[in-house]
Amino acid sequence: MDATTVKKTTPNSATDRYSRERLINRFKAIRDFSDQLTEPLEIEDFVVQAMENTSPTKWHLAHVSWFYETFLLDKVYDNYQSLHPQYAYIFNSYYLQTGEPHTRSKRGLLTRPTVREVFEFRDYVNKEVFKFLENATEEQLREYGPVIEIGNNHEQQHQELMITDFKYMFAQNPLCPAYKDLKLPDSKDVPPLNWVAFDEGIYQIGNKGDEFTYDNEHPRHREFLEAFELSDRLITNREFMEFMEDGGYERSELWLDDGWATVNENEWDSPLYWTNKEGQWHYYTLSGLREVDPNEPVTHISYYEADAYARWADARLATEAEWEVAAADLPYKGNFVEEGHYHPRPLQDRSSGLKQMYGDVWEWTKSAYDAYPGYEPLPGALGEYNGKFMCSQYVLRGGSCATSETHIRKTYRNFFYPDARWQFNGIRLARTV
Repeated sequence: MDATTVKKTTPNSATDRYSRERLINRFKAIRDFSDQLTEPLEIEDFVVQAMENTSPTKWHLAHVSWFYETFLLDKVYDNYQSLHPQYAYIFNSYYLQTGEPHTRSKRGLLTRPTVREVFEFRDYVNKEVFKFLENATEEQLREYGPVIEIGNNHEQQHQELMITDFKYMFAQNPLCPAYKDLKLPDSKDVPPLNWVAFDEGIYQIGNKGDEFTYDNEHPRHREFLEAFELSDRLITNREFMEFMEDGGYERSELWLDDGWATVNENEWDSPLYWTNKEGQWHYYTLSGLREVDPNEPVTHISYYEADAYARWADARLATEAEWEVAAADLPYKGNFVEEGHYHPRPLQDRSSGLKQMYGDVWEWTKSAYDAYPGYEPLPGALGEYNGKFMCSQYVLRGGSCATSETHIRKTYRNFFYPDARWQFNGIRLARTV
């Protein structure tokens, strides 16, 4: 199945969202795409956990299946029998209300169940979900349709994690193996940075709730913003190399204290996956080791690096409210996973106004990940999905080259700790007028 078959469709109403046909088609398309992502892998690739923040591919595949068992099948069937009773322990991630989870850092030690058994588990769950959807009453579809919708979006999040985990795993190998032979777009010089101005005012932030959302996007509320400007495009590798050449990683005055400590502790002198070979910067990509393209958006940088670069450039990072106001009614167009590049591409759009707001790289904001005024998590164990992580993390916006275009929206709030670099994270600058 080609990734491009996972299309973004806009249902006419909530009833359409939970129609039998739509739920079946979306479930099948997303489950098939997970299988497609794993096709280039060898059996050994499924079991590696390269660091605690990543997970083995077979764990991702089993965990998203456990999700449907736990939040759907166990609820709709009085006597549902899992393929293996201990899967509920080893494939739970952090949902404490459903039971004690297996230790995250030890996922890579689980050689059993085998990869074959994990795929058998997926097939088993698929058949049970299809059986439910084909036979459910209209009342059951209305009740459990939102749960399946969450499960679909949850799997898309893990598809993105699988792609970034593949990259981190393969990058640890001195052979620099390629996940896939990927043809990247031709590189063109990027025009100078311009600024797009926005007036001060009271703006509505957050989702209205007329589409699928996560609970952390609610409620819609007012925020006052001072007049500000956003850079019209993302920061490129060339511009970030100028920061590096100007001693950016050696100048403590540019860094937050925690960031400076992290840089020195980890001996950072460039973005993740970069290596200097005979005076030329190269980086690892999912198609192998390549020379750094100066025109591509810089990526795999932490919040600390993004913040330091912004200070060096006499600017700052945007707040998430500024980003959302700027995104306004911009179309969800960009370099998403459906493009099949699995890598940021040089700027294609030469028109005026904001560009690259969606896709390519997640854009760090200066906003701490916290609850909106009046926020209420979902009831039960699903309330652990987002709310319990609202501490010590920063918000990113816009999606990346590993995100599905069917999964993004302007109110989507991604979040990571400030030292995270293995995701496709990048920089857009802001200024206060």
